[in-house]
Amino acid sequence: MTDMALQFFTTSDCHLCKLAETLLMHTPLPEPIPVDAIDIAQSPSLVATYGTRIPVLRRDDTGEELDWPFDQARLLAFLRR
Repeated sequence: MTDMALQFFTTSDCHLCKLAETLLMHTPLPEPIPVDAIDIAQSPSLVATYGTRIPVLRRDDTGEELDWPFDQARLLAFLRR
């Protein structure tokens, strides 16, 4: 994997976000990847963009996004691209 970081678009009381976070934390990775959790409720533009899509992961290096639902295999494929 390259030097990358992830943005995790989420909000409070989002049960799907909690599932995605648990999956992310329990997916074995060859090296740690920094993850910046961003609460979309803090920005009207983020709510407009991600309000019906969260949880969403975005790679800082490519801008590619992975929308829920995803499983461990899809997550690993997304991280290896």
